Amino acid sequence: MAPSRAFDVKFRRVFDGHFDAVNRYCLRRLSREDANDAAAQVFVVAWRKIDEMPEGEGALPWLYSIARYEVSTMRRAGRRLKALRSRLSGLAQPHVQTPDSVVVRRAEHEAVVTALGSLADADREVILLRSYEDLSTSQIAVVLGCSPEAAKKRLSRALKRLRKAAGLPEAATSAGNPRAIQEGGAG
Repeated sequence: MAPSRAFDVKFRRVFDGHFDAVNRYCLRRLSREDANDAAAQVFVVAWRKIDEMPEGEGALPWLYSIARYEVSTMRRAGRRLKALRSRLSGLAQPHVQTPDSVVVRRAEHEAVVTALGSLADADREVILLRSYEDLSTSQIAVVLGCSPEAAKKRLSRALKRLRKAAGLPEAATSAGNPRAIQEGGAG
């Protein structure tokens, strides 16, 4: 249903009369770009809720209450963006690959894929659930219908068979990390 003429007049009167005040409210709390977005959003909400808008002097405080919410939303979004950028900056930078490293990595990849194809279906399935589906041992146990401990043992044995079939050395051990390849996963 199209808005009525009275609806348009009421909104236009409120917009013309209070946009500058709402925009200044937002500018005192946010950057110019965010303040402009917040002020615009206030009037989108006002448009949708025009029937709830108080008449006369009650309109501006009502708009400020919407602006307060929009400013809060913009600040939360800004914090989330800042946290995301921080997390992303902490990620390792991609390794620059030389032609030699590409050839070696491709040969290793082909050896593992060939070895994976030579494994029994049960071994291949447990490895794919962990590696490609990124499931934890508890989740693998649900898929396989076994206990988490049994799933962990199946995965460990399957990875051992894969290393042998691919001609890879046994996983390196250290005091803090008994396996170079994460066999059990989380949980």
